[in-house]
Amino acid sequence: MAFTGLVDRALDRMSRTFRDVATGAREAVGAPLRPDLPEDDLPRLKARIDACLSGPGGETAARIRAAELGRAYLTLSQEGRRRFLLILARDYGLDREALATTVARWQEATDDKARAKAEAELREALETPATQLLALFNGLPEGVKFIVDLRAELLKLGRGEPAVARLADDLRRLLAIWFDVGFLDLRRIDWRTPAALLEKLITYEAVHAIHSWSDLKNRLDSDRRCFAFFHPRMPDEPLIFVEVALVDGMAGDVHRLLDEKAPTRDPEDANTAIFYSISNCQEGLAGVSFGNFLIKRVAAELKRDLPNIKNFATLSPIPGFRSWLLKTLEAEGDKLLSQDEIDHLASVSPPPADAPDLPRGAGAITRLVNGDWTKQPAAEIALKPVLTRLCARYLIGSKDGRALDRVAHFHLSNGARVERLNWLGDASPNGLRQGCGMMVNYRYRLEDVDANHEAYADGTIVASGEVKRLAKG
Repeated sequence: MAFTGLVDRALDRMSRTFRDVATGAREAVGAPLRPDLPEDDLPRLKARIDACLSGPGGETAARIRAAELGRAYLTLSQEGRRRFLLILARDYGLDREALATTVARWQEATDDKARAKAEAELREALETPATQLLALFNGLPEGVKFIVDLRAELLKLGRGEPAVARLADDLRRLLAIWFDVGFLDLRRIDWRTPAALLEKLITYEAVHAIHSWSDLKNRLDSDRRCFAFFHPRMPDEPLIFVEVALVDGMAGDVHRLLDEKAPTRDPEDANTAIFYSISNCQEGLAGVSFGNFLIKRVAAELKRDLPNIKNFATLSPIPGFRSWLLKTLEAEGDKLLSQDEIDHLASVSPPPADAPDLPRGAGAITRLVNGDWTKQPAAEIALKPVLTRLCARYLIGSKDGRALDRVAHFHLSNGARVERLNWLGDASPNGLRQGCGMMVNYRYRLEDVDANHEAYADGTIVASGEVKRLAKG
């Protein structure tokens, strides 16, 4: 099912829900806002926002007005929503003059009572009218999902609008409270899960695309596990999910792992849980972290239900490696390589006749990885030791102790260690485009997770001896 179909159904459901909640509102809202929200509609929009923030009737009436405003927002065109969000961010943002006055009073406070009063006023001054308005949706059916989706639109619009970016960040802090991991439910997803939720699994898979229902069924077989976090106010919307393969030993080839024709194993015979896909499902929750808690919760569940599982690791892509490689080759040239490597690479892909002075080894790597090198056995033989060494350097050779790769940063922050590199672990077009086909295992030794996390926070990337030797080679 196409993602747009899911979105259209969700928007229609939210619109109907908000309309039902708003039925009986006493305020005269006037003519409906037009889809593109032209200039002469803006005063009515502001009047509706003001009524939500300071109209009569208390919090219940304010939520009813918010439901009507939310329903109106959902009827707008893309341009209308852009104008709506700009008004909200610019006209209902932080009052800096009032904040400066409050800060001055706080600085001038001379006793505990005056200081406490000033601190309370300061906290109130820092809460913008826009976030006060959006917080009203927390108590509405579908309201939390509405705010999550609205923040996704703010994030896109905020790239060129500082006021919108500030509102998106304010919402991130609000959502981090609403989506505290203590409020989330962990659920296992299997083939008996309702089809509507399975459709979302297909749609949201961000690491290894699910190509068919048979592909999905294979990923939910008895030697596989899939878990997702859900929020009580969004029970039909996964926030993040993880796919796990139960195997014997460390998996290094994602194609074999996802092979629909491979025989199904008895999970009781497995000794290793491989986390091979972790996908965030809600764009509006970017910056609100669940992944670390998800992995630890899933590991605990597996350890309880399958005591034969002793090892926990990922089979992860290296999405930034190829880009880093090409930039580093351009900057450092043949200084990255030994003379034997340069000669071997140049024999496979010599410099072009019209540019004989190009770096022989670095130039050969660039030409090869930009071409169809996996179908050339000689090229693969020449590239394997060089790319493996440089990939190890990329993963653990950062000068400031922070991983260059975003996936590595995620797992190292969670207490994993860089365990093993896997040559051509993902030879798909996407795997080659991002990481030259390389994949990596990050290992989670549960007894070492806290120590590894602290080491990484202090600037040390924890890695196996094998990976360290590769990086120095």
